[in-house]
Amino acid sequence: MTGEAAAPARPGRRAGRLPSWAKPPSELWPLLRAWTAAAPRRLLRAAREHWFFTLLFVAGAVGRLLALQAYRPLLTNLDSFWYVGNSTDLLPQGEDPMGYSLVIKVFLAVANLFTLAVFQHLLGLAAGLGVYALLRRCGAPKALAAVAAAPILLDAYQWQMEEYLLSDAIFLGMVTGALLLLAWRRKAGAKTLVAAGLILGMSVAVRSIGEVTIAPALLYVLWACGPRWRPRLRSAALLLAGFLLPVLLYAWDMDANTGQFTPNSPTGAAMLYGRAATVANCSAMPADLAAICPSETVAQRESTGPDFYDNNPGSPLAKLANDPNAPALEHRFARYVIEHQPLDFAGAVGRDFLALFLSPRQDVPGATPISRWQFFTVYPVWADDRTPAALFGSIGEQSAYANSTLAQGLLDYQLNGGYTPGYFFGAALLAGLAGAVGVTRRARRSPLRPACFLFTASGLALLLGADLFEYSWRYQLPALTLLPLGGALGLMALLGLDKRPRPLLAAYPDPTDAQAAADFHERYGEQPHLAPVVIVIAAYNEAEAIGPVLETLPTECEGRQVAPLVVVDGATDETAEIALKYGAYTCVAPENRGQGAALRLGYRLAHEAGAQYIVTTDADGQYDNTQLPQLLAPLLDGSADFVTGSRILGSHQTRDPVRQLGCRVFAFIVSRLMHTRVTDTSFGLRAMRAGIPAALTLEQPQYQSSELLISVLAAGHRVAEVPMTIRQRGGGQTKKGGNLVYGFRYARVVLRTWWRERRRAAQPDSVAGTAVAVEQERFAENTQPSKSTNLITKTRP
Repeated sequence: MTGEAAAPARPGRRAGRLPSWAKPPSELWPLLRAWTAAAPRRLLRAAREHWFFTLLFVAGAVGRLLALQAYRPLLTNLDSFWYVGNSTDLLPQGEDPMGYSLVIKVFLAVANLFTLAVFQHLLGLAAGLGVYALLRRCGAPKALAAVAAAPILLDAYQWQMEEYLLSDAIFLGMVTGALLLLAWRRKAGAKTLVAAGLILGMSVAVRSIGEVTIAPALLYVLWACGPRWRPRLRSAALLLAGFLLPVLLYAWDMDANTGQFTPNSPTGAAMLYGRAATVANCSAMPADLAAICPSETVAQRESTGPDFYDNNPGSPLAKLANDPNAPALEHRFARYVIEHQPLDFAGAVGRDFLALFLSPRQDVPGATPISRWQFFTVYPVWADDRTPAALFGSIGEQSAYANSTLAQGLLDYQLNGGYTPGYFFGAALLAGLAGAVGVTRRARRSPLRPACFLFTASGLALLLGADLFEYSWRYQLPALTLLPLGGALGLMALLGLDKRPRPLLAAYPDPTDAQAAADFHERYGEQPHLAPVVIVIAAYNEAEAIGPVLETLPTECEGRQVAPLVVVDGATDETAEIALKYGAYTCVAPENRGQGAALRLGYRLAHEAGAQYIVTTDADGQYDNTQLPQLLAPLLDGSADFVTGSRILGSHQTRDPVRQLGCRVFAFIVSRLMHTRVTDTSFGLRAMRAGIPAALTLEQPQYQSSELLISVLAAGHRVAEVPMTIRQRGGGQTKKGGNLVYGFRYARVVLRTWWRERRRAAQPDSVAGTAVAVEQERFAENTQPSKSTNLITKTRP
């Protein structure tokens, strides 16, 4: 049992085989035609499978189509004039970055503004699809994933914002896409990190508030790309490098045009001035700052709002209209208020932040009127000198047009429930925070915590970053994707819904089985001979517990040699190295597929290596392996073909009453389904004749214990139960998930296996039935197989 394992090749790919993209065009064309021909059928099948999300997606698409038809070429706002005006020279000046002006320039060059509106709506649909896809990838139930995607798909305020000639839809699409890219895999690769950083960095050139997203993204990478600090820091450096590249290029362009090396506009200080002006204590200020402090009372200023003091000609800032030192003075004003009245300033920001969660969709005191973000029944004209006709005429676009009938229908939907209520955002925020912090033991063990933190913290950063300057319903839209996504991940972590059911196993051997078996034979020879009794142990990340378990295994039992066979199921720790160190036969699967897959592989290897009896035990130290003689006794005396321990007949140290109740409930269900008394369906310490599992259909990657027991009973083998003990785990972490998820999935496996075996029993000439018959004939004592016998109660069905 010595020698080093060869480095495994990539599963499922033969040496020298080119990937599909590297093939010559003559070979790619037939593949492309075949894929195109099958695409409608696949799409229809996916729509049926995900019917709830499909309904929401179609509803969102229809609403967006109506918005496109209601306004031509698209809606405009006062800021639209700046974006269009700057699309010619692309100067980094003014309060808005030039990134969206560049987008306009590109669309005007290749198409028109109506096409830009279509693109913005498609980004909204893509964001909804991305939210659903990520949650399903993380194991979320279809209903939960669809509900989390519903706000971005169905919220009419989002539809209207996508119809605007404003940067918000592009910005939200970029941020959502970058964060989805980061979280798609639990440990993002180098290319993914750089790409996500680049997208976040480019979003700063679209809306400067994008700067705040790098902080939660970096913390996420430092958290998720462990466990060692070197890969964490390397991953964070790659993300930061990708982010800084476009940010520094933009800052360099800003320096060339304004003399200031910063990605922010020098006039942006006025935005912070507006917030500070609403709470400033003018009487305590220096004279130069008091000169631009509003004369109204604080209550009047708060009801007027920061937007007035930022932009209105009646603001004290009008005194500085032609003063080149105005930005510096405004910055000093805001800084003075923050330093001397921190609680007042924080209170103003906090009240506006809570408005999203507490206020219905109506005007908030001091905020931009909400009517600006609602559908218009006539095309809006914001100022006499800024008309849509002049704007579109300057770039050769068609004149502005509004379909009053469609617009009225959209407005009715928007005002009568077509928006996401504040309490939904509040619940999502609380769930996201609870999951990220890990308020329960189950949540603290969840692998979803980093992703939960990423989306919840990014949503909070964008909302608070905007509220720091002023409150506007327009700036609350990032909550439509980020908070529901973070909340859904948090709920999954809290409820243990973080283990997505694995697909059924393919017939043995699949590519992973073949690669693992080849590795095993390379280490131990083509025809190894293990021992008459082989103890198969499936292990995934059990480095803490596998050593003590192997120490307790006997080398001989009832005069027969005993050998352990550890099947390492794609572990990322040192489980394999420790198993080899203890002298155990070790088979390493290149990817994690579940305990059922690892045990099935172990059954086959042991049977092919000449084992007469196979025993299974867990790698976590929960079973008393000194009870092996009692377990093997019914097999050795010929009274049973399959023996399973029972904690109900023996003892257990588990303290979870729900698990204890579930054990009895499932035993009752299996007993009724199989017409045989069973007291424990999930006990992991079992023994069987080596040929039995090789003749059965085993396709469950998880919760395989019930599948094996039901299949053995259905095949007519003699089954015995003996009293055994189950203890607390010896180390590591459970892979089963929470009680609710575990119970639901275990029940599904029980019912699916029972139905499969029942249907197979109705086809006695099937291949599976023939295989079982051949296996039964191998044992003289089993030529007339009986039903199960409980050796304690001596009962039969």
